[in-house]
Formats: sequence, structure tokens, C-alpha cells
Amino acid sequence: MSNSVGDRLRPVSDTVSDRSAELDRRYANVREAMAAAELDGLVVAGSEYSGFEGAVTYMSGFQIVHRYAYVVVPAEGDPFVVFPAEARYVGEHGTALLEQRFDPHPGAAIAAHAKDAGWKRIGVYGLDYVMTVRDYRPLEGFEIVGFDAEFDLARAVKSEAELESVRDSVRINRRGFELWAEAYAPGRSAADVMAAAEEYFIAEGCGRLTMNMVLTAPGRSGVAFPEFKIARKEEVLGDFVLPSLEVAGPGMHWVEVSRAVAAAGTELSDDTKAMAEAYDEYFAAAKGAMRAGATCHDVHMAVSRGFTDRGYHLGHVTGHSIGMTMIEFPKVGEGVETELRENMVLSMHPHAIAANGEDCLYMQDTWLVTADGGVPLAGLEMGIVVR
Repeated sequence: MSNSVGDRLRPVSDTVSDRSAELDRRYANVREAMAAAELDGLVVAGSEYSGFEGAVTYMSGFQIVHRYAYVVVPAEGDPFVVFPAEARYVGEHGTALLEQRFDPHPGAAIAAHAKDAGWKRIGVYGLDYVMTVRDYRPLEGFEIVGFDAEFDLARAVKSEAELESVRDSVRINRRGFELWAEAYAPGRSAADVMAAAEEYFIAEGCGRLTMNMVLTAPGRSGVAFPEFKIARKEEVLGDFVLPSLEVAGPGMHWVEVSRAVAAAGTELSDDTKAMAEAYDEYFAAAKGAMRAGATCHDVHMAVSRGFTDRGYHLGHVTGHSIGMTMIEFPKVGEGVETELRENMVLSMHPHAIAANGEDCLYMQDTWLVTADGGVPLAGLEMGIVVR
């Protein structure tokens, strides 16, 4: 399979007609959500600057290499994408499968189109975190509706083509973790060990779509602290480390796969051992609880019980939908009553923290929701890897 930018809708097909059919499926799902919210149009914001480029790719086929763009989806009529004028050469524009417009002030151009079309109520994906202030200002005369959750729910169920892309990302992520574990040894720098995985990720077509970190405890044995750290050369690894590996393969679907790694002979803390037992229980519970029709609350309660019963709290979000944007709605958490549907993909990573605020355990998996329960796509056994 090619890893070129021209295949960003890969693995739908090598034909433009099939890629267009996949986009039409996405537009139909999004327009159904737009109709429920009585929107005249939707603006989908994407920005390489903030790491939110995936929504534009999802709706256009174009990957933002630099700067930002907006896909405009009318309730009726053909979608189009608007770039700032200076972004004419910051990506392979031939990969976009819809009309492209360039303007010095994209927000003003979108507002002019909306006015000419008689729009009154406009939804915006990325209103809080992505859209620039200068592009929001011209839209202030319209009724603006934040549409982040609605857009994410419309794209949460993956097509077979998307699932093939997800599985490819999982394959890359799993092998990257294995290479990380093979390169690990106490006394090596986090940068040296992470480089082994990153080299593989880049070679497999991830490009810049990686966000990889470590959780360590310098000078301590058998524990890892809950803070996420960039894998710098100054960070010398001890005998117990939690790699946090998140990548998107050539199809641009993000996934997360990792396990805790300990040096042979390491005596883990009592809390770490107990958390590992809770992780076993979470992994088993998720297979039954993560079924179509269950709520995110149901899943959270089932998978978190082993941790809370042992007195541990979960620092990072238990899990969340994941796709072309790394973190999407819905999240898996208490009180979230969104029902899961078949072929949703969820990232799960209970961030267990002991009462002392120090001992921590954090491992990642990417799960597929089915009618019968959750399927962990990486096929890795749950447990601490000993090297």
C-alpha cells in the first residue's frame, strides 16, 4: 500500500469514485446531525497548529501540512473548503475531493457566502479550540452554534474502510511499542529509547502524527509517577517505565497501544502490583461491557470498579472515542449517558493513581465496539512487560 498523501482516505480504494463515495457517506451522517440541530450550514475548522487537522481531512481528503482550513457544509448543496490565501502550497491540494477556495480572510469569505445563501443558523466544529478569532468575528452577525460533540458523534461509527485504516494504525503502534520495549534498559535516556519507536513510526508513514511520552520516577525503584513527560535525552530511565504511545498511520486514524515495562528483577511497589491486578479486571470487564447499546457511564463503572474498590482514583480520562482527531466525543466517564454503537472505536487507558499521589499505572488499548462486547485490536496480553 502507498503511504503518499494522495492516499489519505486510504484504504477506501485506489479509485477517486470510491473515495468520493466514502466522503458522501460522511456528509450524509453529518447532515443528519445538522438537520436535528436545524442548521443552515456547518463550518468544520482544522488547524495544524493545534493538532486538530484531522476534521478537515475527514471532510475533504486533504491533510493540512501547515496553517489551517475550513470545510463548509451547506444543509443543501456542495461542500467546499476555504484556505487562507497564504496556504496555497502547504499541502498536496490535489488530494482534496471538493471545491477549494483561497481568501486573505477566510472568515469574511464564509460570512459572505452564508449571507448570499440566506443562512441564519451556523454550526461550528472547533469553535472553542480551533477557529481563529479573525475568522470568528465576521460570523458574529449569525446565530452561531458550537457543534463539537454533535460532529464527533456523527463520525464516531467507523466504516469498513475506516476500520481498515484503524487496524493499520494499530499494527504500526503495536510494533512501535515492541521496538520501544526492545530498546529499553535502565540507565538509557528516554530520547534514545523513544527514537527506536519513532524511527519506525516515520518509516511506516505516520509523518508528524505521533504524540509519544513517558511516565517515570527518577531515582525511585518499582514505581512511576503520574506526570506525562516528553522523552528528552535528560530523562534517564529507571527500572520501571510507562511509555505513552499515540500514533496515526497513513490513513490518519489515531490509536493508542502501550504496556508498562519493568527491568528483570525489579521489585514493584505494593500499590503498583495491586493496580496491575485491577488492570487485569478492567481488561476482562471491557470485553463484556463495551457492547453496542451500553452507555459510556456503564462502561466506565464496569472498568473502573477494580481500581476504585482498591482505593485508587483515575487521574486521566478513562477512555474516549478516537478517530482522525486524537480525542473525540464521547468520553468514557461517570454520568456520560451516550449509547455506544457497533463499530465505534474507543481508546481506553485508566490512569490509576495511589493515595500517596505517586504510584501510578497507565496502559493503553484501542478497542472496537461490537454487538457482543469490546475487542482489543492490538491483540496484546494485558500485563507488565519484563525486559
